[in-house]
Order: sequence, then C-alpha cells, then structure tokens
Amino acid sequence: MQELLVAIPSNHPGGLDSALGAHFGHCDLYTLVKINNGEILEILTLPNVPHQQGGCIAPVNHLAQHGVQVLIAGGMGMRPLMGFNQAGIDVLYGGSAQTVKDAIDALLNGSLQRFTPEFTCGGGGTSILKGNF
Repeated sequence: MQELLVAIPSNHPGGLDSALGAHFGHCDLYTLVKINNGEILEILTLPNVPHQQGGCIAPVNHLAQHGVQVLIAGGMGMRPLMGFNQAGIDVLYGGSAQTVKDAIDALLNGSLQRFTPEFTCGGGGTSILKGNF
C-alpha cells in the first residue's frame, strides 16, 4: 500500500477531534492526515483559501498544490467535483462522520462511498468505494 495524504474539511483548530466542515469550500481549514499501511503518520492543518481567489476551483488548486490524494467531504457542487477528478484527487463522501477521526476510521475500514454527481449539493447516491487504504 502506498502512503496517502488525505484532506478533511474541518473547523478550527483541526486535528482528529475536530468537527467536520459541512461543505469543503466553506470550512475554516483542512486537517491533513498522512496514512501508510493503515497507520496515521502525521496530522497537519492547512488554512482554506477564500472563494474570491478563483471561485469554487480555488480550494481544488490549493489542495492539489499541497499533494493531497484523497478528499473526504460532506458537500460540494459539480464544478469542484470535476476539478478534483481532473486534478487526480479522489473524493469520498463522508457526510455521516462527525469528526475527522470518524472520517479516517471510515476510510480505513473501506466504508466510504465515492463522491458521485448524485451527492453534489442537494443529491444522494449509492455507489460504494472498496479499497485498502
């Protein structure tokens, strides 16, 4: 298994116990979790960028520039979802997680769903992501 850098929209101050931000583009910051072989190696925080610095694509570019490979989010629109896909960042739906730790636990046990167009602002979906993280 490869090392992964996972971003999770969260509220200040970040870390495993932080509450998840409801929408990736409106969170205070991203908690970045580096994982290898199911082990957490490092936890960092990355401030979010304002939407006015490039609209809803600004956070896509921001996370891509920091080497993020996976984003766990509760909500986003179709344009940023397409941007993440083009940037090679896998987006997983973590809407039921309450904390960053809940989201990471769900990732590690393979229970997160891939974020599909049905999940974009106002939708629902049922595709399941299977994989070893």
